[in-house]
Amino acid sequence: MSQLNTVAPVSVVIPAFRAKATIAEAIDSVAKQTQLPLEVIVVNDGSKDGTGDFVRELALRYDPAWLKVLELSENQGAASARNAGWAAARGELIAFLDADDRWHPNKIEYQYEYICMHPDVALCGHGYRIARGSGADLDIPHPAQAEDVRPLRLLLFNPLVTPSVMVRANISFRFMSGKRHTDDHLLWMEIALSGLRVVRMSAPLALISKPMFGAGGLSSQMWAMEKGELNNYWHLKTIGMIGLPAAIALMAFSLAKYVRRLLIVAFRRAASLVRGDNHATQP
Repeated sequence: MSQLNTVAPVSVVIPAFRAKATIAEAIDSVAKQTQLPLEVIVVNDGSKDGTGDFVRELALRYDPAWLKVLELSENQGAASARNAGWAAARGELIAFLDADDRWHPNKIEYQYEYICMHPDVALCGHGYRIARGSGADLDIPHPAQAEDVRPLRLLLFNPLVTPSVMVRANISFRFMSGKRHTDDHLLWMEIALSGLRVVRMSAPLALISKPMFGAGGLSSQMWAMEKGELNNYWHLKTIGMIGLPAAIALMAFSLAKYVRRLLIVAFRRAASLVRGDNHATQP
């Protein structure tokens, strides 16, 4: 790859809220990239636990001109924090990472190479795995296979986790400020429905700390996410990207998925209780 060993024109944006326990590993996974990004912008989203000061101390270890901290006075949520980082970014591309997730060392190299070879791509995501260790043994195929993510697929499901996404900085769309749940899915749908090209690479280049739903089995959190998804479809209808019949059908489909998720979480909880009971009966 011709650009290898040069700095990629990529700004990494990391929203951080009470993230002192995990953010050092996230930043370290960026610093260990085979192709470094132009800059890393950590947006301290109103944390009062010293997260901002902690990252500034880390910046002295790396380079304060490379690892930057942007402070928000009040907690505004990840969507607003990502927008703030995006607005401050100097890179041609924006890559998102969460403060409790990590990247494979080849993530920027492979993804940037693909985008350079496909200048019509506005948004590129990739696969992921749930982190269960260091992740150093991940076998990443290269060249990675990629496929277009059509608008219909994005309307029905969200195949793109936020820490996998690299997007062109100059597109006109942004996360919905203040939105706390499924804000990422809404942005992906808006980009795809506008006619811009969205692709997903197959390689699992991100290690995320929790499943996309049902982590901890919190029904209230799942309902908040469901309401966020329902609101997404209504918003798309309101701005004219989909019609009323499509919005109603998608909302019905979403509710059916929600019921299925509740059943899956209930089954996991029951299985866990059974395993616990069996363990308790052992001498």
